[in-house]
Amino acid sequence: MLYGALEAGGTKMVCAVGNENGEILERVSIPTVTPEETLPKLAGFFKGKKIEALGIACFGPIDLNRGSETYGYITTTPKTAWKNCDIVGYMKKELGVPVGFDTDVNGSMLGEASWGCAKGLDTAIYITIGTGIGIGVMANGKLIHGMQHPEGGHIILKSHPEDTYKGHCPYHGTCLEGMANGPAIEDRWGKKGVELADNPKVWEFESYYIAQALVDYIMVLSPQKIILGGGVMHQEHMLPLIHKKTKELLNGYINTREIEQMEEYIVLPSLNDDQGIMGAVKLAMEEVEYEKKNV
Repeated sequence: MLYGALEAGGTKMVCAVGNENGEILERVSIPTVTPEETLPKLAGFFKGKKIEALGIACFGPIDLNRGSETYGYITTTPKTAWKNCDIVGYMKKELGVPVGFDTDVNGSMLGEASWGCAKGLDTAIYITIGTGIGIGVMANGKLIHGMQHPEGGHIILKSHPEDTYKGHCPYHGTCLEGMANGPAIEDRWGKKGVELADNPKVWEFESYYIAQALVDYIMVLSPQKIILGGGVMHQEHMLPLIHKKTKELLNGYINTREIEQMEEYIVLPSLNDDQGIMGAVKLAMEEVEYEKKNV
């Protein structure tokens, strides 16, 4: 069977067709402009592809409550053109197939759980660290939604003793996103992260904030695997620093096999940056099963 997959990002929309094995057979990237301009192009790609369903892994915040009048909407996004956009309703109307829907980071988490390094685990988290910071959580084999969906990029952190930066987040200042996302690096240091690879202080601060957040996630969620993705994590020399600082901050309180084998516990994505689009394929597959049970 063929399934449609849409990884909806703030800069680009990746459309793909895949199968039940997670194999991506065809894809295209479409710039994210306005809904009026972008949505018809997305639907146009999928028309005539004979897909059984479509999965959308979308930037947010989004409404995931199936009982809500705005289920399937992008809601209070800072991307003002997309506020209150009924992306699921539009694609259902245009394509006439079931449409699965979740956050972009939950999509990446689902991709890794289905075909990647979290396969076989029941509790894991995926964190994307880039222009924004988001967290996807799988607990007891299911993606967590709850009241809305996890916004783990906005947990409040303690500033590094040598860091006087006030934070980039307009809502919370010194939250994880405000202290460690790509724009915070550029704002604090005057250059993009890729230009600062040889400045150890940059990555001292960065790894401190990420490790601090990971300790909070470990204490609250007790994940069996932590996956760190996003553009900032392309600075792979930072991963050993994160391992070291996470262990230091845990300070021996948790003593499990995972913590002892930190290099296998906190890892980079395993699906060659296809985890999001593969997760969207899985969302489509799951939506077919959901509709069979709930018609």
